[in-house]
Amino acid sequence: MWKAFVKLVLLGGVVYFASYASVPNAGTLFEWKFEQLPPKFLAKETPWADSVFHSLSRRQRIAQLFMIAAYSDKNEAYRQQMDRVVEATGVGGLIFFQGGPVRQVNLCNRLQLVSRVPMMVAMDAEWGLNMRMKDSVMAFPYQMQLGAIADNQLIAEMGSEIARQCQLLGVQINFAPVVDVNNNPANPVINYRSFGEQPMNVAEKGFAYSKGLESRNVLAVAKHFPGHGDTNSDSHKTLPTIPHNMHRLDSVELVPFKYLIDSGIGGVMTAHLSVPAIDPKPQQATTLSFKTVSMLLKGKLNFMGLAFTDALNMQGVAAYNSHDESIVKAFLAGNDVLLMPTNITAAIAAIEKAVQQHRIDTTDIDKRCYKILKAKEWMGLNHWKPAPTDSL
Repeated sequence: MWKAFVKLVLLGGVVYFASYASVPNAGTLFEWKFEQLPPKFLAKETPWADSVFHSLSRRQRIAQLFMIAAYSDKNEAYRQQMDRVVEATGVGGLIFFQGGPVRQVNLCNRLQLVSRVPMMVAMDAEWGLNMRMKDSVMAFPYQMQLGAIADNQLIAEMGSEIARQCQLLGVQINFAPVVDVNNNPANPVINYRSFGEQPMNVAEKGFAYSKGLESRNVLAVAKHFPGHGDTNSDSHKTLPTIPHNMHRLDSVELVPFKYLIDSGIGGVMTAHLSVPAIDPKPQQATTLSFKTVSMLLKGKLNFMGLAFTDALNMQGVAAYNSHDESIVKAFLAGNDVLLMPTNITAAIAAIEKAVQQHRIDTTDIDKRCYKILKAKEWMGLNHWKPAPTDSL
């Protein structure tokens, strides 16, 4: 039986009323009644971002839209190659993978000093830095274990501590929390990375985690929109399909994303999924879908933060699109930050070519570049200093 009820939600010290309908054992959310909060990085004056934006050429503004992979466990030849890439392209950010704390800080400092504009630096640190530095730092619980905790304030405190550790390494973005609803036991890639199978529990714990991260100005990024939980395949290797209709998506998969967007989360990562109910085009990854990113995420859900693609070298995209076309499609879909192109030089050139062909409007490049620079100022990159290693 349907029943409507009112729930008090405490967001940032302000009490709002939220009403939603619920189906037993489903946690269905249909309509929010409280005022949406904007991402924190949009709520302040940003003189540094204004100044830097006006100093950049078109090509340099395009470069700000990209983040590339970096590894601190490689040799000097690799580090020199990264020096050249960062200096030549002016890429906007890095995402670090395998390595160690001191080595990562040393490489990060080195590359930041080469970069004309300070780069935003990210990691997948869902259960802390241990997710990428397995032999060097402590691991926090997987999100499935956190899903059983009654006191969500503990999760907020964990998020704050993970953010503190990120900052020690010069990291400003954590690609977390995972807010996919874990409703398929055969899922090979989400599973223990999810808070569980109850949409509202996932939403509330995802909010607590993101609140802890952003309390220290580390950007939280909810993933994987519009929901990667009910798949039995891995988008790193193929393009999974979500077969459900919009009513089901709205009442399960989209619940946590709505909750976090309305609470002002700074980032959302789009997934490489085929969701015919949203975009029926065959083999259309949601990452590359205008209907998913611009119409649903930014339009209907009114997300104003940074929309990140998942890695563009994953087979969910790469198997069905050429490198250059995937870059252009990801931009046209509405993503702000294009993550891990296979070739950064070619990726920048692909956007430039699309501008020349009148497929991309330069005003869209400018808006997204400016938003990225505003986020960088909120992250403190306007006062960037090399991170010390003596405390590591």
